[in-house]
Amino acid sequence: MNWYAKFFQPEKLLGKFQAEGPLPENQEIMKKVIGVAWPAVLESFLVALVAFVDNIMVSSLGAYAVAAVGLTTQPKFIAFAFFVSLNVATSALVARRKGEDDRLAANRTLKQVLAIMTVLLVIVITVFVTFAEQLLLFVGAQPDTIGPATEYFRIVLGFGFFQLISMTINAAQRGVGNTKIAMRTNMISNIVNVFFNWVLIGGNLGAPALGVKGAAIATVIGSAFACFISIASICKRDGYLYIFLEKGIRFDKKTLRSVADLASSTLAEQIFMRIGFLLFTMVVSNLGTEAYAAHQVGMNCMHLSFAFGDGFNVAAVSLVGQSLGAKRKDLAAMYGSACQRFGMTCSVVMCFFFAFCGEILFSFFFVEPEIIAIGGKITKILAVMLFLQIRQVITAGCLKGAGDTRFVAKVAFISVTIIRPLGAWLFCYPFGMGVVGAWAGTLIDQSVRCGLNSMRFATGKWSQIDI
Repeated sequence: MNWYAKFFQPEKLLGKFQAEGPLPENQEIMKKVIGVAWPAVLESFLVALVAFVDNIMVSSLGAYAVAAVGLTTQPKFIAFAFFVSLNVATSALVARRKGEDDRLAANRTLKQVLAIMTVLLVIVITVFVTFAEQLLLFVGAQPDTIGPATEYFRIVLGFGFFQLISMTINAAQRGVGNTKIAMRTNMISNIVNVFFNWVLIGGNLGAPALGVKGAAIATVIGSAFACFISIASICKRDGYLYIFLEKGIRFDKKTLRSVADLASSTLAEQIFMRIGFLLFTMVVSNLGTEAYAAHQVGMNCMHLSFAFGDGFNVAAVSLVGQSLGAKRKDLAAMYGSACQRFGMTCSVVMCFFFAFCGEILFSFFFVEPEIIAIGGKITKILAVMLFLQIRQVITAGCLKGAGDTRFVAKVAFISVTIIRPLGAWLFCYPFGMGVVGAWAGTLIDQSVRCGLNSMRFATGKWSQIDI
């Protein structure tokens, strides 16, 4: 491994930054990044794998069931946009306070975010559950998918507070580097989810065969387990995050201002992304149920590869935030670059896998030769796109960890809201490429985001932001 360690020489990782103090050795850099990243990588991979297995189980009901579950994805993410933005703010702020060695402020941040989130939960869930059918029709649900899609969406979102509370607590734990807690939470949740999928979708152990509804109930049960485990993690006295460290909830202007500033920028990013993804979904769903089912399986494959980018994204947010909190801009740049290099290594491995195994993967879902052939084309595009996707996700994590959320939001508006759906429409319809054209549009989107985020990171302006 000595040859590989040469890629992590501190001087090479610093870029335009000058050393401001002692720098760790190559092996120490690698060990620290991997120590934070590997639980997050495994966690994200298992979440994506369970989604993959979910779809295999649901696909036994037919292509309509795969499409029905897939259609709920973007509306659910739209509903979750407020909470994802709060989670990004939480992770960045808790990481910064950890770097400043201010445990009390870190815990106050988490408690205040949880209080804000509780109020939002009631409003958002009520609205989206009430208008579920209209929303799914708007995104392109067909007559054979609208019924099961609506039922699935209402169950999953109606009990979404389990998942959202767990996500917020885990975001804070990731901020202080406790990625193993989030990993354990999601591992147990996923095992429970898969088990109840087996029990409820097809009807096993004497349970009724509930089909798509069973998949929704299984998801809720798994989320409930995750929620209870996450809450338990902040009730331990010896944990850095301890919910009872201070009695009651004290709202302070500095924390609220910081949360509002970071969350508003991230919310704008989420809105831009969800609008873009929604338009993108509408473009693909109009190609028909079978085409959308193939696309949905392709997205599951993409999420498997995204796990590696997401894991090092978590490490980047934590290590960059903590380094800036400790007033070490050089270490922030160094760890950010190290995360990017690890991501590139993962891209090489996944590229070969998807380039040569795409049709095999699709054969787990479909028996129709034409759909499997489309899957092979999709995964070959994905094999190329991996390098751009993983790098842009990790670089965005570096920027978010520094509090540069406004720039990330601008990039999302340009690339995801405008370029991705427009490119997909052009390739799908005027150029007549069908569902493969949607992936060509996605490739352009990833290219733009990767280029803009990388240029921003290279400037070093993100290191001057105070949160």
